[in-house]
Amino acid sequence: MAGLCPAALFAQPPVVDQLTILAPGLLGASVAMAARRFGVARRIVVWARRPEVRVQLETLPWCDTVAATPEEAARGASLVVICAPVENIPQLAAAIRPQLAAGAIVTDVGSVKGELCRRAAADYPAEPAGPVFIGSHPMAGSEKCGHEAGCAELFQGRACFVTPLDNTPAAAIEGLVRFWRALGCEVVTMHPDRHDEIVAHVSHLPHLLAASLCALLAGKHSDWRNLAGPGLRDTTRVASGDPKLWRGILDANRDEVLRALRSYQDELQALHAALANRNDLELLAILERGKAWRDKLRVNP
Repeated sequence: MAGLCPAALFAQPPVVDQLTILAPGLLGASVAMAARRFGVARRIVVWARRPEVRVQLETLPWCDTVAATPEEAARGASLVVICAPVENIPQLAAAIRPQLAAGAIVTDVGSVKGELCRRAAADYPAEPAGPVFIGSHPMAGSEKCGHEAGCAELFQGRACFVTPLDNTPAAAIEGLVRFWRALGCEVVTMHPDRHDEIVAHVSHLPHLLAASLCALLAGKHSDWRNLAGPGLRDTTRVASGDPKLWRGILDANRDEVLRALRSYQDELQALHAALANRNDLELLAILERGKAWRDKLRVNP
């Protein structure tokens, strides 16, 4: 199978000859839709695990071909984006490896990177012109799921982590960075383990806080939900995310999430002590510190 080197694939403007999306839920569908909208891919091939979903995908304008298997979808691909749950990504990456052309890039959209990237590296050893696996994580999720929720503008102005290992070819890294930028992302490149520490605090911990607050309120009178203002809705929005999907994410990033939880427990204990001891100065300091951080937070619509 003929292949192009990553540097040629992503010449300005970035164009991928064949973009393959495996398991196109919200993020995968959005990648495909954005690639079609912005002219990033000449051909888009998708594969979904469930036959009924493959039938639905055949009718959609952002999909050129629906493959029956991941291996079939990967043949001839310049770039493969795996959008399955994090626990399934290494297996899919390994399964398609024999079908890939020289110079092909394989990435994912999973929200945990360390162990995933190391497992994938075992199936993608560094070799001249060989296929390359590089982790990605666009911070563009939603509490919604399924390809029906996809949106071509989902990545506009959103951060996207690209997480190469130390021996990843520079040309492949640059090619993947250009791809995500073409979809509208602001890309940051870092080691997979550093990524996991950051997202444990800014993504996984907030989800747990929202879910645990809702779990607490679920034990109160059902009428309380009808008496809440928009603050509760905004604070708990992410708790509507798929519990099974989040169980896999939290399990994959267990150590970093536990460290984040311990830090939050310390902060909560300080708040509890300030309130219990009527320490108004400390209480005010905590509230002001929180407000100052939130006021500087960039919030995309």
